[in-house]
Amino acid sequence: MRRGCTEAAIHYPSPLKERLYSYLESSVPVILGKMFLKTALLTVITTSAKVFGGSLEPQIPSVASFTPSHGTFELSPPVQIVVDSKHASHGTPSLLDFAHTFRDDLQDVVPHLGLVPILQSSFTPGNTFEIPTIHLTLDTSLRYKLYNGDATDEGYDIEISRDLVIVKGSAPLGVWWGTRTLLQQAALQLAHGGKIISLPAGNISDAPGWEIRGFMLDAGRHWFDTKFLSKFPTISQLETRTKLGHFLLTGDLCVYVSFFKINEMHLHASDNLWNPNFLYGEGNEGWKHLYAAFRFQPPPGSSLDGLVPRKNESWTKQKFLQMQDTCARHGVTVIPEIDTPGHSLVINQWKPELMENGAPDHLNLSYPDTIPTIKSIWDEFLPWFSAPEVSIGADEYDAALADDYISFVNTMSTHISSTSGKSIRIWGTNEPSTTLSVSTNVTIQHWDFPGDSVPVRLLAEGYRIINSEQTFLYLDGKTSDNGQFPQELSQDLLWSGTPGGSGWAPNVFSRTDASNNTRPDAPGLRGAIFALWNDWGNNATTALEVYYQLARSAAVFAEKAWAGAGVRSPGAELTRAQFDAVYPRLNAASPGQNLNRVVRPVRGDVVYEYASIPFRSARQAFDTDIPSVGPPYTLSFRVKPDAGAPSTGTLFSGIDSKLHVANLTFEAMGQLYALGYVLPTARFTHVSIHATREYTYAVIDGDETHPRFWYTLMDIWGEYMALGNMSFAAPSRHIGGDGFHGSIRDIKLVLGA
Repeated sequence: MRRGCTEAAIHYPSPLKERLYSYLESSVPVILGKMFLKTALLTVITTSAKVFGGSLEPQIPSVASFTPSHGTFELSPPVQIVVDSKHASHGTPSLLDFAHTFRDDLQDVVPHLGLVPILQSSFTPGNTFEIPTIHLTLDTSLRYKLYNGDATDEGYDIEISRDLVIVKGSAPLGVWWGTRTLLQQAALQLAHGGKIISLPAGNISDAPGWEIRGFMLDAGRHWFDTKFLSKFPTISQLETRTKLGHFLLTGDLCVYVSFFKINEMHLHASDNLWNPNFLYGEGNEGWKHLYAAFRFQPPPGSSLDGLVPRKNESWTKQKFLQMQDTCARHGVTVIPEIDTPGHSLVINQWKPELMENGAPDHLNLSYPDTIPTIKSIWDEFLPWFSAPEVSIGADEYDAALADDYISFVNTMSTHISSTSGKSIRIWGTNEPSTTLSVSTNVTIQHWDFPGDSVPVRLLAEGYRIINSEQTFLYLDGKTSDNGQFPQELSQDLLWSGTPGGSGWAPNVFSRTDASNNTRPDAPGLRGAIFALWNDWGNNATTALEVYYQLARSAAVFAEKAWAGAGVRSPGAELTRAQFDAVYPRLNAASPGQNLNRVVRPVRGDVVYEYASIPFRSARQAFDTDIPSVGPPYTLSFRVKPDAGAPSTGTLFSGIDSKLHVANLTFEAMGQLYALGYVLPTARFTHVSIHATREYTYAVIDGDETHPRFWYTLMDIWGEYMALGNMSFAAPSRHIGGDGFHGSIRDIKLVLGA
C-alpha cells in the first residue's frame, strides 16, 4: 500500500477530486457507507511499490529506446487521463480527439480498469499526489527525424514514474502513437494472466524510420462496405449492446492497423476483372459485360451518374466521409486511387467513345473529350478527400503511347494541384520516351523490379519513391496465378530473405542484387505500402477472409516499415522469435474492433445450445443475441424442412453470413455458395458444420468419411478455373426466418472445429 499521504497533502484540482469521489462512491460497496468514502480514496492514492531497472515487453513495432529508472507505474483504478489544456484543440484530429479514442481503447484493453472522465488541465505534472495519471501534452520544441533526416511529427517521448505517465510529442499524431505503445504494454502484461499492470519507470523515445507505412486494398474488383473499412464496436461494447437489444457488428481495418502504427490505407477504388476473352479481338463486345466498378457514388442528378453502374456497391459521400474521419481519428490517412488511363473499363463502359481502339480497358488519350472527362471526375470527388495526396493509378498503359501517357500524368498533376492543393502518386510504369519525362513532383509507387521501374535510378533522378515491390509486398485474395504470391506476407522473406540474409525494409527492392537496393537514409525514399489485390472478384473471398490475409501481414510489415532492418542498435529491433511470441497476444488485444469475431461462451466452449426453437411464425426468426462467431467453430443441428416449402427460408443468419435451407447454401456479402445437398423432408437430418480460417465443411448424418466442403470457383485470367475453399463466420444471430417452414432441433454452437 502507498503510505505517507494525508488528506492535508492533497491539492489535486477540485474537479478531478470530485470525479474521483464520484467514481469511488459508485464502486465501493454500499455497506461501507459514505462516511468511509474519504478513507477509500486515501487507500487508492497511497498504494506504493518499488521495482528497480525494469524493462519493456517486446512489442510491434519495436520502440527505438528505453532508459529504465527506479520503480513502476501501476495501472490501477481509478486512472485519470489528463489533456494539457494549452494544446487540447491543437491539430485535426486534435489532441483531445485522440485522447477520447485512447480512453475508449484503454477501457477495451483493460476492461476491469476504472477510468474517470478526461480532464483538461494545465496543472504541474508532478502534482498527481499518487493518483495514477496519464498526461498527454505537446512540446513543440521537440525535433524528431526520419532516417533520411527529414522532420516528422510522428515521434513521441514517454516518461514513466511511480504515479505519472507523460506522453508527449511535437504534434498530436506523435502522442497518438505513444498511446499505442502504452496499450500494447498493458495488453502484453495482461496476456501473462495477471490483472495488475505495472509499467517499468523510465523514458521511452521513439520515431518512425520512414514517412509512409501503409497497406493497399483492391476495392475496385471486390466490393467492401465502409463499415468493414472503418468503425466497429468492441467485444465489451457488443455485450452491452446485446443487453440493450442493439446489434451492429462490422469490421474495422483502419482501427486494427492503427494499433501497429500503420498510417495509410490506400484504396484502389476503380478497376475491372481482366479476361482477354472478353476484352480483345475484332468484333468482340464481351467487354460491355465484364465486371467493372467505380466506388465513389456521385450525388443525384450529377452528370457522372452513369459512371457508377453498381449503386449498391458504391460509397455515398456521407459514408465515405464517416469512414475517412474514423480512420483519421486513429492516425490513418485514406489515400484514394482512381486508376487511369489503363484499367479504365468502367469509364469506357460509360463512355465508349473514350476507348482506345482495340483496348477497351484503356483510354484514348488523344481523343478530345478524354482528359476533360477525367478532370471532371476528379473535380467531383476531390472535395471528399482529406489526404494531401491522391493516386491516379497510371499503370500498365500502352508503351507505344509513352508521350501521350507522360503528358497525361503531368497534366493531371498540374490540374489536381491547382484545384485542390494536393499532389499525386502513380504506379511505377515503364513508358519509354526520348522527349518527355514524368514531373519529379509526382511520387512513384514502385511495384515491379526491374520490369517497370528501377528505384535506385529514379531516386538518382530526383524522384520520390514508395516501395511496393511485389516480390516482398504483394498478396492476392484467396489464390494467385500459379502460386505467384503467398496468402500472407512471407515471413522468411521479410525476416531474412534479402542479400546477405538480412531482413526486408523499405530500402530493399531486390532479394538477390544488393546494388539495386539503397540505404535506409536515402533522400526521396518515402516508405512502403504492401498490397492485397482482388483479381478474381467478389466471389473469391469474404471480407473476413481478406482480414485473415491482412492481419499478420500488417503486423510484420509494421515492424519493418517503422524500425527497418539493421538500422538501430542491437536489441532495439524485434527478432523473428520475439515477433512470433507477441503477435498472437497483440492481435487478440487490438482494441476498437472485433474482426476476429470473438464471443465469450456461456460455459466451457459452448456459445449457445437449444433443444428446440419456439418459432412463432415462418417469418419471425428466433433471436440468440450473438451476431456472429469467428472460426474455428462447430455448429451442429437437426433439421426437417416442411414438404410444402422445402427450399424456402434460412436456417441461420448473422451479420456476416446466412445459411439457406435450399442446397444448404451459404451467403456472404451477397454471394451464394451452395453445398449442393438437398435436405429430405421425410425425416430429420443431422448437420455438423466445421469452420476454420481456411475452409468450411459439413458432416451429414455423422458420415465423417465424406465431408462436404463449401468452395468457390475462380476464373484465373481467362486461362483456367480454380477451386478455392471458403471460410465463413458462423451465422449465429437468428435461427429460422425468411419464410422457413419446418423444424430445427438440438442446436449447438461451440468454439473449435
